[in-house]
Amino acid sequence: MKLELRGITKVFGPLVANDHIDLVIEPGEIHALLGENGAGKSTLMNVLYGLYQPDGGEILLDDVPVQFTGPGDAVAAGIGMVHQHFMLVPIFSVAESVVLGYEPTKAAGLINFDDARKRVSDLSAQFGFDINPDAIIEDLPVGAQQRVEIIKALSRDAKILILDEPTAVLTPRETDELIEIMRQLKESGTSIVFITHKLREVRAIADRITVIRRGKVVGEASPTSTEKELASLMVGREVSLTTEKDPAEPGDATFSVRGLSVVDDAGHVAVNDISFDVRRGEILAIAGVQGNGQTELTESILGLATPVSGEIVLDGTDLLKKGVKDRLQNHGLGFVPEDRSTDGIIASFSIAENLILDLYDTAEFASGISMSPKKVAENATQRAEEFDVRLTSIYDPISTLSGGNQQKVVIAREMSRPLRLLVASQPTRGLDVGSIEFMHKRIIAERDTGTPCVIVSTELDEVLNLADRIAVMYRGNIVGIVPGDTSRDVLGLMMAGVPLAEAETEAAEHHTLMAQMAEESM
Repeated sequence: MKLELRGITKVFGPLVANDHIDLVIEPGEIHALLGENGAGKSTLMNVLYGLYQPDGGEILLDDVPVQFTGPGDAVAAGIGMVHQHFMLVPIFSVAESVVLGYEPTKAAGLINFDDARKRVSDLSAQFGFDINPDAIIEDLPVGAQQRVEIIKALSRDAKILILDEPTAVLTPRETDELIEIMRQLKESGTSIVFITHKLREVRAIADRITVIRRGKVVGEASPTSTEKELASLMVGREVSLTTEKDPAEPGDATFSVRGLSVVDDAGHVAVNDISFDVRRGEILAIAGVQGNGQTELTESILGLATPVSGEIVLDGTDLLKKGVKDRLQNHGLGFVPEDRSTDGIIASFSIAENLILDLYDTAEFASGISMSPKKVAENATQRAEEFDVRLTSIYDPISTLSGGNQQKVVIAREMSRPLRLLVASQPTRGLDVGSIEFMHKRIIAERDTGTPCVIVSTELDEVLNLADRIAVMYRGNIVGIVPGDTSRDVLGLMMAGVPLAEAETEAAEHHTLMAQMAEESM
């Protein structure tokens, strides 16, 4: 089935998310939609899937115009979508999740669970998914949950499958497995729209690449294009994909976590008896797939979560005895939360106010009970220029900024004062390639002043770019702490829970096998 989008336009108030976009998906091809976060990729696919109604343009299937008033229309037309955040019910079985809303029935309208299980088993066997129809969703690893989403789409006869940032929650090995699944789907005749911002994966799997920047199609590219060429298309200028940094010159270990255990809101052990040190002038990166205890670890450091045991010590001070405000103002903690909208900003406050959220009552900006509007404005103007925050006015609500610019405000606030520890979780989430380059340089510059830095990232490229040492978390445990130049293969295995020694052995054996296969093919 051929899909064509002609002149699709979608507007949200003053923001033009999609600006007259043309796109053609040929039958049986993998078409990558490449662009930075906020470029308009997901909005475009939500229009295609019927979640949004376009403000202009048309959709054609096999040259026939169609109109989708909701996802049900799109599904009926043969379009399936696997969202970045899975649409699964944790306590349901796989079979129940797959047929939800499209339940097969038998006499008296009862759900035919045998038929539901057979659908799952047949598709699982056809594509080698190895999914048990009776498994409970919350008990499955993330990669398996994604396969359930794919089975759900295929069970509804999807001829075109949209995958929205499908590797965001996968380990490198699970990403490789997904790429193989995509190849199988293509061979079976399914067309795939692969939405991503990851250059390496695009080059590995795409037949064609369309690049979107700020809501517009800016070009098409071949998978033979270099990562640098693709990055330039995405950003509109040449950028460096690696960050130059001098070797670390670490000093004493001034930040220590010892025997830390944290229980999450559901009563599960999210952080399990972990320990590590960070020295002055070094970056310790915490690697791992999202949801393995990183959130609870960083919230414990800030004081938003209370550990059940252990200690957190900065420059000899037990932070567990200090409140959040005390840690930020008096102990030099800079903190970039993973969810800026919930924990990093107040949407209705101005940009200038958000830049002093944790400093508004300090002598720098206040005298007694009165803030100094002049000092607040001067600070905002200076920070906006220094961190390239693209805005109309510092007095506008921060909600008027794009997600990437909101992130710049958070980072500008936290890194514009003397720090004794920087903790940054997903520091470049939502930023374009050029802004990531700038932000990485700022973090390295902070390290070079002697500040110990803890960087949490699910992006393995970011971890390898920044880290002097890497701690890998899996299910609340630290699998191992390794040098910053450890290979991607070893780190990928550790992210799946494989202990360091086994990961090194398995990676070496895999490398040898690949070399032998390459030699035999010559």
